[in-house]
Amino acid sequence: MNLKEDAQSLQEDLVQVRRSLHREPEIGLQLPRTQERVLKELQGLPLEVSVGKDTTSVTAVLRGGARSDANPTTVLLRGDMDALPVDELTGLDFAAENGAMHACGHDLHTTALIGGARLLSQHRDALKGDVVFMFQPGEEGHDGAGVMIAEGVLDAAGKRADFAYGLHVISNQSPQGVFASRPQTVMSAAHNLDVTVLGAGGHGSAPHGAKDPVPAAAEMITALQTMVTRVFNIFDPVVVTVGYLRAGSIRNVIPDTATFQATVRAFSNDASERLHEVIPPLIRGIAAAHGLDVDVRFEVQYPATINDVDEVAFSQQLIQALMGEERYAELPQPVSGSEDFSRVIAEVPGAFIFLGACMADADPHKAAMNHSPRAQFDDHVLADAAAVYAALAVARLDKASQ
Repeated sequence: MNLKEDAQSLQEDLVQVRRSLHREPEIGLQLPRTQERVLKELQGLPLEVSVGKDTTSVTAVLRGGARSDANPTTVLLRGDMDALPVDELTGLDFAAENGAMHACGHDLHTTALIGGARLLSQHRDALKGDVVFMFQPGEEGHDGAGVMIAEGVLDAAGKRADFAYGLHVISNQSPQGVFASRPQTVMSAAHNLDVTVLGAGGHGSAPHGAKDPVPAAAEMITALQTMVTRVFNIFDPVVVTVGYLRAGSIRNVIPDTATFQATVRAFSNDASERLHEVIPPLIRGIAAAHGLDVDVRFEVQYPATINDVDEVAFSQQLIQALMGEERYAELPQPVSGSEDFSRVIAEVPGAFIFLGACMADADPHKAAMNHSPRAQFDDHVLADAAAVYAALAVARLDKASQ
């Protein structure tokens, strides 16, 4: 089978699907119009299709015609579908106008996975196992992967998936059409820190008569940065960014409370566990030193995305054989963003792979990045993305059957 050539015959249709999805982005776990479009595009294919109960997910299973009836190997392919609460400023003629935006390229992921499903359906008779297509809502902070796992997506074929692969487009840094990944940690873990310092308000001219929460909150924020450099190994880094800080309403009133929120990133499971041992006591200790109470909530949003070494090597060899040696690059370091596909490959050996989708006429180093209201993704990469999805499944099933 020539999956690359077959995929090119789908390119024009895939572009139309992607642009339709881009016009109507939806946020979170409930994406009814997106789900409807995916179901429409899968109609007529030899798939066993089911939808989520607690989310508008779509799971489709393709049974290979050359599979082993005794214990068929199963490969899972994932594409996320949700958008971001961003007002689009690209000026594209198919730009969204509803206050949301596919600023992270999930419309391309969904479309490429539809293309992969079509390609594999065409070659069903030659497939030596089963393929699960995981169309996932809620990646952007809603843990859609966790919801789908709880609803059984990893066992959708009747047994636990043996391997799993995901693709993610990027709008800058990487040249168009270049796939990239790395063994071990490829994306960071994300932790959410929410702190409310509880004081007692008063007149700004007489702080001795109040319990001012503001200096305590400021000290906590500074101490978090110091903690990173004194508790953690610099070769296993941690990043703390306070993105929200609020206290009071006017300059001469000491407020009752001061609140801040931070995102905390780590690149190993050991560092993630250590953060939970260090941060809450640090915050509580500073509050106590100021004679104040504090509410601290520190939780894991997504664990680190840790690629299986063998599956990354397998993916690299396949992509270079299918697309050319120059179409794959190893990432020199992990990406500091986070992904809930991490939950999938914590359970199933697999690989998470990036694909450069910078506009052809743009400088990758100057183009707007993912999540920007000006981020643009070139849909010329759709056919190749679909071909790689399909080829990963075919080759992995072939290898497992040997």
